[in-house]
Amino acid sequence: MAKVTRRKMIQTGLAAGAFLTATRCSSAPKGTPNNPATGPEVNTNQSKEVTLRFIGTGVSQINEIRDKAQEDLGFKLDMRALSTEENNQIAITQPGQYDIFDGEYFSLPLVVPSGNLQALDISRIKNWDKIVPFFTTGKFKGMPVENSQGTTPFTVMYLTGPDSTEFSPTPTDYATLVPFQYNADTLGYRPDLTGRQIESWSALFDEEFKGKTSILDIPQIGIMDAAMVAEAAGLMTFADKGNMTKKEIDQITEILKEQKRNGQFRAFWKTFDESVNLMTSGEVILQSMWSPAVTAVRAKEIECIYAPLKEGYRGWGGGIGLSQNLEGMALDAAYEYMNWMLDGWVGSFLGRQGYYSAVPETAKEYMTPEEWAYWYEGEPAASDIVDPFGNTLEKAGAVRDGGSFEERFGNIVVWNSTMDENTYLVQKWNEFIAS
Repeated sequence: MAKVTRRKMIQTGLAAGAFLTATRCSSAPKGTPNNPATGPEVNTNQSKEVTLRFIGTGVSQINEIRDKAQEDLGFKLDMRALSTEENNQIAITQPGQYDIFDGEYFSLPLVVPSGNLQALDISRIKNWDKIVPFFTTGKFKGMPVENSQGTTPFTVMYLTGPDSTEFSPTPTDYATLVPFQYNADTLGYRPDLTGRQIESWSALFDEEFKGKTSILDIPQIGIMDAAMVAEAAGLMTFADKGNMTKKEIDQITEILKEQKRNGQFRAFWKTFDESVNLMTSGEVILQSMWSPAVTAVRAKEIECIYAPLKEGYRGWGGGIGLSQNLEGMALDAAYEYMNWMLDGWVGSFLGRQGYYSAVPETAKEYMTPEEWAYWYEGEPAASDIVDPFGNTLEKAGAVRDGGSFEERFGNIVVWNSTMDENTYLVQKWNEFIAS
């Protein structure tokens, strides 16, 4: 990692907020706290008289997970569901406000240089060797994810030493985050309105869908979706879509402006709800989407497909790290929570929402054979598929879009990323939106 001054790092972190004003925290899953949450009082011995303060996005700050952890572990969790912008800013500038940072790997080039996260001692994580290897080794059965672009988790997984703020290119005994949740993002579409199967990212710019497409208005992520579209359409290529040069940013911005002038886009969305409403209303028939949003459209008995596109997926991954201020019993409790998180219950809970567990084999122990076959193996549902909150997501016979875990995640070609030219990217993206 290049040397970054504290002033520059904070400025960069705050600049990141300009393009992440609404993220997965916006309209989070049922059970997510919108404010600091508290749970039931725990009457245990002194070792359990601990409250761990979490900061994170709404994807994972879920009340049911908090309550189950408190029940199983005996200490309290205080969770705050924030936007990615707020989450990064607090992690960087207010280290006394949290004990555990729950964030995405692409945020680490902003957060780690602050020195506010302490290195994780891998020897204290009992299931570390069972974590999916593209996190820990960068390898996954020779599949495309091994050569993916952007901020791949492996490149920011390890630190050079126990007191280091520098990433190590090879495995060490010290890590930044313990992964637990991730997914493969793509385009969603209404097959009843597109009139055909969507097989390529390039379809977002197809003239036949003029005025009925939408792209995610979060610069750092939206620009990569746009890059996937532009490459697929043969309009330009990138050395690394997840770390564009100024020249590449200029070129993709001009392509987006031209598409906008031609009336290709119906809207730009920032929140989960916006994407669902655009699709259910029929105003938009093809757009950037997140997996739970596709499920929400289907829950309204409207057919919506999360397209397994031939060029591959854009990936994101999240994990939890420790505040530099944690010590003593609170630090021990934090490691206890991390180990509990990888034991399987959390993995199965998130799996029933369409996310993946960092340790699939333990999650499998908490899922029915029918659930595992549907979510991980790509098999037709042997019975109705139900989410963690009791809602029916799919009827018996349905098949998960994109197939099995290996088919979907093996074909990640780019990850969410913090680019070297992040500030410039935000400026150019806003220029596009305002054009």
